This record gives sequence, structure tokens and C-alpha cells, in this order.
Amino acid sequence: MKKVLKIVLFSILGLVVVAGVLMWLEFGPLVKGAMSAEKIDDGLYYMEYKGDDGFDELMKQGGAKDATEISTYIISFLSKGHYKPEIKPAKTDFGCSALTVTTPEGGVLMGRNFDFPSAVGVVLHTIPDKGYETITTFNVEFFGFGDDYKPEGFKNQYLAQASLFCALDGINEKGLAIADLMAGDEVETHQNTNKPNLTTSAAICYLLKNAANVAEALELLKGIDIHSDIGSAHHYAMADATGRSVVVEYVDNKMVVTESPEVANHYLCEEKLNVGLKEGDDRYDRLCQRYDQTGGVMSEQQLTDAIADVSQPERKGFLGTAWTMVMNLKNPSVTYYSRRHFDKPLRFELTRK
Repeated sequence: MKKVLKIVLFSILGLVVVAGVLMWLEFGPLVKGAMSAEKIDDGLYYMEYKGDDGFDELMKQGGAKDATEISTYIISFLSKGHYKPEIKPAKTDFGCSALTVTTPEGGVLMGRNFDFPSAVGVVLHTIPDKGYETITTFNVEFFGFGDDYKPEGFKNQYLAQASLFCALDGINEKGLAIADLMAGDEVETHQNTNKPNLTTSAAICYLLKNAANVAEALELLKGIDIHSDIGSAHHYAMADATGRSVVVEYVDNKMVVTESPEVANHYLCEEKLNVGLKEGDDRYDRLCQRYDQTGGVMSEQQLTDAIADVSQPERKGFLGTAWTMVMNLKNPSVTYYSRRHFDKPLRFELTRK
């Protein structure tokens, strides 16, 4: 009897161990990613993820053309198909600004402000099994996980890894930097040419994962159908380690590329030049003045001062600048400043550069 019981218990233990190993193989990277979350300043959190980022499978399935489709895929990835909760992505708009310069030593820097009525930012450092290492940022309030959601506590930290598929800005190990900004009107882009679909924010993750420079990013954009997030027009600010900086806009569902180191929240392409430029908004002009005064050559501190100068203070119903980034494209790294705390730099480096 004792011998039989012993055999049964060891068999059960073996099954438990095997089940545990299989469970860890399936969920281990996500569990480790969730456990890495930490608050680094008011309204800003940092996480690291290493493993299969799920993006290749998303593209094999044809991508996602709207918030509902991308949300469905995200939950499937995070739960490995075991759970399907309801997500109600937020719909709103935001302002921003960006500037790319060279340094006296020949480096390349890109600064960027993300301005919004309300935000909880997650800085996600991703080292995927396939593709380039990236550091990206996303306002996780956009996911609609609930009022007062913050990536604190294991459940909420786990959910924050939805940012693997959505980014508002970021940099990769090759020194490609991309930021999403509102373009100036509410004309949505919805390309329907039977190519894989991606929303504006998902495309940033895709480009940073697969493109080494601006030229490669533009080629990748030609191979997908872009769909506007949050019911508004968007444009991308892109720059790379060669110093090339462009603004990518969409007019009548066609991509238009304008070479420019400065960008804010109005169109820069000839087809819609200055559409969306509001009276009294001089952020773009101030960036141009700073650039012209230095001939486009600035130290990191000078760029930080320039981008801080056009950051927006908090006012009633508007948080202002949620985060500021200063990205080094020749030596891929990024310094964050949360909520205009310019005396508190938060620096992160890409390890595979």
C-alpha cells in the first residue's frame, strides 16, 4: 500500500513539475516582464521585456486596422488565448513637438514632447527574440483598463505589457527614432490596398523592430496599410543616426514625406501646408528659431533647453507635457523627463547597440 501510494505521489509530483515547466515556458517572459515594472517618477513607469514580442504573428494574421482588432490580439497574446476581457480604448487627441539636431562632436539628437490632458506613461525596453531592441513609450490610459488605472500590482503590471504593440515614440538599437504627433485636422487615414494593416501607434513598434534607418522605415510603410488611431490625423517625426530627419504625413490616404528637423501639430507638406496651425501657437516657430540660431548644431543640454522651452505647463483640464525625451541616435540611448521635471533626468541605454 505504502509503495503504491509513493508511486502515485511521485507521479503526481512529476505531472505538476511538467505542468509548471510548460506554464513557465508559455508565460515566463510575460511574468518576468510584469515583475520588472517600477515607478520612476510621477506619472511614469519603466518595464523590461525579453522574448517573443508577438509582432511577427500579428503580421502573419494580416495586422490590425483599428483599436478593437489590436486590442483583441493583445489580449490573446497576453493570455495565450485563455482569456478575452472587454477593452474600451480611449478616443481623444493630443499635442506634441519634436526637433532633430547634430552635436558639435558629430552626433545626432532628437528631442520630443508628448502633451496631453491626462497620461500615465510606460517606458518599455524590449529585447525581442527577432528584430531590433527598442525603448518605447505609451500612454496606457489609452487602453481603457479602467478609471485610475496604474501599472502597480501584478495584474496591472501584466496588462501594461500591452505596450508591446502600441507606442507613441521610441528609439531602436540602430539609432532610428520615431514620434507620433497630431497633424492638425481630423481627417483620418484608412488605406485599403490589401496589405497588412496597422494602426498609427502599432506601426511605430513595427518600424522600430524592423528598420535600421529612415529609408528602411519609409520602405516598410509602403508595404502596409496605415489606419488612424483615435479618430484624428497623425504625422510621424523620424530621424536616424545619419542625421536624416523627415516628417511623414498622409493626404488622401497617400504617404507624403517632407524633409524637416522641426515638427509640431500642423501639416508641413505642400499639399496641406500649415493646416491645423492655430493662432497663438508658436511652438514650431520657436523650434525653428532655435535651430537657425545654432545652424542645427546643439549640445544635449542645448537641445534639452530648446525642447523644454516649448513644453506645455499644466492648466485646468490639461496635464500639459506628460513626458519629454532626448534621444541620442549615434550612441542609442534616451533621457526622459516626466511632467517637466527637467532637474530629474532618467537615462536608459540600448544594450545591443
